[in-house]
Amino acid sequence: MGDRLLLKHALVYRSHRWEPGSVLIEDGKIAAVGQDAGRRAVQAQLDLKGRRLAPGFIDVHTHGGMGVDVNGADGGDLERLAAFYASHGTTGWLASVLTDTRDQTLRCISELRAFHDRQTAGAALLGIHLEGPFLSKEYKGAMPESLLREGDYSLLEEYRQAAGGLVRYMTVSPEVPGVPELVAQSAKDVVVAIGHSGADYETAMRCIKNGAAAATHTFNAMGLFHQHYPAIMGAVLESGIYCEAICDGRHLHPGAVRMLLKCQGWDKVVAITDSIQAAGLTDGRYKLGINDVVVEDGDAKLADTGVRAGSTLTQDTALRNLLAFTGRPLEQVLPLLTENPARLLGIHAHKGFIEVGLDADFTVLDEENRVCRTIVAGRTVYTA
Repeated sequence: MGDRLLLKHALVYRSHRWEPGSVLIEDGKIAAVGQDAGRRAVQAQLDLKGRRLAPGFIDVHTHGGMGVDVNGADGGDLERLAAFYASHGTTGWLASVLTDTRDQTLRCISELRAFHDRQTAGAALLGIHLEGPFLSKEYKGAMPESLLREGDYSLLEEYRQAAGGLVRYMTVSPEVPGVPELVAQSAKDVVVAIGHSGADYETAMRCIKNGAAAATHTFNAMGLFHQHYPAIMGAVLESGIYCEAICDGRHLHPGAVRMLLKCQGWDKVVAITDSIQAAGLTDGRYKLGINDVVVEDGDAKLADTGVRAGSTLTQDTALRNLLAFTGRPLEQVLPLLTENPARLLGIHAHKGFIEVGLDADFTVLDEENRVCRTIVAGRTVYTA
C-alpha cells in the first residue's frame, strides 16, 4: 500500500457544484472523494480550512513566462517555467513551439523531451504544441514569414519521432497547400487546430471534416465572418469545434468572449494564455522565438510592426477575468481551464476532474479566487 494523504475540510468541485468533504490521495491518484474519505488510515493530513479544491488548470497554448522563451529554453529554464506556471494554478501545460528553423525546432524538441522524462517538480509538461510551420503568410501574426512552408507530412513525422510521442497538438492553416491532406493523415495521432488563417469557408470546413478539432486563439489572426463570405470563422462557429480564447481583455473584448460562449457552448471554449517570456515580469524588451517584442502596460507587440505577439496572461488571471466578463459563478467558469482542455487533448480519463482513479492534480483557491496551493500528482508544488 502506498503513501496516503488526506485533503480535509475542503469545498470539492464535482459535477459543476461544490461539495463539502475530503479527498484521499494514494500514489499520486485520487483514491476516495466525499465525507467518508477521511475514515481511512493515512500517513498525512492537510487541512484546507474550507477553501475550494478545484481540478488543476491545464494550458494547451503557452510560449513561456518568467523570462523563459520555450524556443530557446534549456533544462534549467524549463524547471523555472514549470514552477512559474504552478504558482498560478497550472498543473499541466503544453509547450508551444513557435515556427522556427528545422534545426532549432529539433533542438527545442530534444530539450523538452529530456525535461519531460526527468521532471520532478512544478506544473507537469504534458506535451508539445507545434504552432507552425504550415501557416499562412497573410495571417502570420508573430510567425517569421521566411520559415513558413507548405504542408509536409514527412517533416511533421520527423518532429513527432524526435519528440517520442510528445507532439500532442499542432496549429495549421487550411488554405496552405497540402494542409487539408496533412490534417487527414495526422489527426489520428495529433490533435489539430486551425488558425493563422484567411481560409474560405469551404477549405476550412474540409479540414474540420478531415479531423481538425479546434481553432487557435479564436478571432485573432484569422479571417472573420461576413454574411456573404463566412470564411474560417463561419466554419468554426457552425461546426462547433473547440475554440481557444485568450481572455486578457486585449485579444478579445468581453462581449466577444460572451458571444463565443453563447455560440459554441460552455463545454467547447478553452481558456489559454498564449503567454510569452514577459509573463510575470515588468514592461520591457523580450523575445518570442526569433522575434523582438516590446511590452508596454502588459501588452506584448512585435518591435518592428506593432503586431500583437502573445500575451502576459496567467491562468489564474484568466479565471478572474472570465468571472468578471461573464458574471457567471465559479463552478460554471472553471471547466474552461480544466475539463475542456482535458477533453480537447483526449486526457480526460486522467485529468480535468476530481473523481476516483484520476490524477491528483488540484488548484486550491481562496475566497477571492486566488491560488493558495497547487498540487500535482499528490505533491504540493506551490504554496502562496
